[in-house]
Amino acid sequence: MLETLRRLVQEVNQARNLDQALSIIVHSVKAIMNVAVCSVYLRDSNNGFLLMATDGLEERAVGKVRLQEGEGLISLVAKRAEPVNLRSALAHPKYHYFPETGEESYHAFLGVPIIHHRNVVGVLVVQDHVAQSFNEESETFMITVAAQLAGAIAHAEISGDLEEQHKTEKTMLDSRPISGLPGAAGVAMGIARVVYPLADISAVPDRQITDIPAELERFEKALAAVRQELRIMSQRLEDKLPAQEHALFDAYLLMLESDSITDGIRNGIKKGNWAAAALRDVIQEHEQIFRDMDDSYMRERGDDVRDLGRRILMHLQQDTPADTDFSENTILISEEVTPSMLADMPMDKISGVISVRGSRTSHVAILARALGLPTVMGAADLPVRHIDGREVIVDGYSGRVYVSPSETVCREYRQLLTQEQELSEELQGLRGLPSETLDGEKIHLYVNTGLLADMSPTQESGAEGIGLYRTEFPFMIRQRFPGEEEQRAIYRQVLGSFAPDPVVLRTLDVGGDKSLPYFPIEEENPFLGWRGIRITLDHPEIFLVQIRAMLRASIGLNNLNILLPMISDISELTDSLNLIHQAYGELLEEGEKIEMPRIGVMIEVPSAVYQAGSLARRVDYLSIGTNDLTQYLLAVDRNNARVAELYDSLHPAVIRAMMQVVESARVYDKPVSVCGEMAGDPAAAILLVGMGIESLSMSVASLPQIKWVVRNLSSERANEILSAVLVMEDVHSIRAYLHAQLEEAGLGGLIRAGK
Repeated sequence: MLETLRRLVQEVNQARNLDQALSIIVHSVKAIMNVAVCSVYLRDSNNGFLLMATDGLEERAVGKVRLQEGEGLISLVAKRAEPVNLRSALAHPKYHYFPETGEESYHAFLGVPIIHHRNVVGVLVVQDHVAQSFNEESETFMITVAAQLAGAIAHAEISGDLEEQHKTEKTMLDSRPISGLPGAAGVAMGIARVVYPLADISAVPDRQITDIPAELERFEKALAAVRQELRIMSQRLEDKLPAQEHALFDAYLLMLESDSITDGIRNGIKKGNWAAAALRDVIQEHEQIFRDMDDSYMRERGDDVRDLGRRILMHLQQDTPADTDFSENTILISEEVTPSMLADMPMDKISGVISVRGSRTSHVAILARALGLPTVMGAADLPVRHIDGREVIVDGYSGRVYVSPSETVCREYRQLLTQEQELSEELQGLRGLPSETLDGEKIHLYVNTGLLADMSPTQESGAEGIGLYRTEFPFMIRQRFPGEEEQRAIYRQVLGSFAPDPVVLRTLDVGGDKSLPYFPIEEENPFLGWRGIRITLDHPEIFLVQIRAMLRASIGLNNLNILLPMISDISELTDSLNLIHQAYGELLEEGEKIEMPRIGVMIEVPSAVYQAGSLARRVDYLSIGTNDLTQYLLAVDRNNARVAELYDSLHPAVIRAMMQVVESARVYDKPVSVCGEMAGDPAAAILLVGMGIESLSMSVASLPQIKWVVRNLSSERANEILSAVLVMEDVHSIRAYLHAQLEEAGLGGLIRAGK
């Protein structure tokens, strides 16, 4: 049953549009369950349900039979959001008869809800002649099918809309944009450019071509290269493999000669699609043929077809010249945009980012905010394959994406863009002004960075220093651990850029979702594993070299602050301090004229919250890393789009935990700063000022926005707002209240498009 379900899901995921996806579902489920009827009803814009596909009822009823909200058994299933299993549907008081369906002879009824993102989007139904209830196995299978296919149906529905829109030039998506998660605030309008990993055949997007002969030539060249590659491999391994295994190469070569494969690809190119997408369609079609076979040996040949397609694709990609033809306003789109992918793009041409996977605190979202690029993350329903080259609007405030929007929508967003630009110019005018509240409280604003290339824009931002320099970046771009002198030169440049203003260098923080290519860490649960200070304490030789480099880099500048990440126990802090003093003593013995820097601890795990007083007593300052603290307090993986909606630093538990840290540090008269993404959130900044936190560190792009908030707020009013928030019990109420406060203060342009 599992194999059957897997094949069904795969077929639906590969469907070109909604009609094809639903047709696959009804025919397959009817056959698997051996029933007379299988149908799918989908919710329409008026909250009713429309018969969209059937195998067993009259075909003429498809697209015509519609049940109003609350009408019939279909609405009953949707209302309950659970299965309805009836011995005789005709005898049920909610049964609604439609003569055109021809369903009067079907008694047994089983309907299960199709639920996507907590909403019932449709109902999957099976019916049979005999008046008897379906057994538990049938019911659980239907629940499993509906749960597995909900996302695929939503994805196919949008893909179908786009395909139909392309044919008819009608706008069909204006009223329902594709929803994701806000990644970086701002609005962008431009042309979609889909990027995808090398040799990932399922991720290849459609792309229209004009020079068909040249594309055919590229395909033939790739085909010839793969033939030659396989022949060489075959000859090299002829004496080393048994005849049965060696025959695989002959099978591959025969596939390459198959007209059904090669001619199919050529036909796809002749229809105007580029070779990579034509290859994708044919390979997936043949792969599915093998997957549907009953014989297990033949089913496994589907892997061979995919491997062959991957080989051809690699040669096509190698033959494709570097893509430098970006329009002035390119929207970068991928199944999963990565920091390295973003870094490879011409930044002067990129105006926005959309990623199907990821969340607001994914590293690419943090990088996008630093670059000032409006970003939407976790747009799971985005049909990436079909949108390359289309006009796209990115709303990084609401997390919405508009594909091929109407002129009405474009006009509205063009006005919002103009207002945004005006607001941005106004904010830049704050650069030379002090960051003080209306009643004279000074709030120090620093920046987070990790790249030397960021130094110039950081200095120009009006920042008072660096509140967090992520030292792992120099480690990540090398093929080995950087030596002491290499690190000293980097840190010297960073410290010198802001001297005499303070610079906070965080010690090496790898593990979790940050890995070093030469120091791989394989763990089942990396976020709860070997990371941060745990690694460097287990490898003091790495830690000591880094501390020595930091201390030497600060000679004559003396603006160094060291920050220790992922401290979860007093013993870890004790061991870290001992090593720092060891390095300090060694350098003094060597004649270096160094001074002991200020040392701080990052508060980012729950245990550190409850030991904040003990930690503060031993160090010079505390710095709250709200990204990981939120993740650990809420038990939400911040990189997982499925639970990303649960991740919010304005959750009451996070706010109360931060209050506890501030109050514990106050006992020992130790300052507390915030260096997580919460510091750059205008709504959260109100609460941080109210808590008495005097130092905030954020991305360069966020700094003028937070300064605007600070200068339009009194610390007394911030404290009143904090008091109101502390009695609230859910995050949605808190965020709505804070947004209302920003609007009331005339700062609404920070949380939505426009001024």
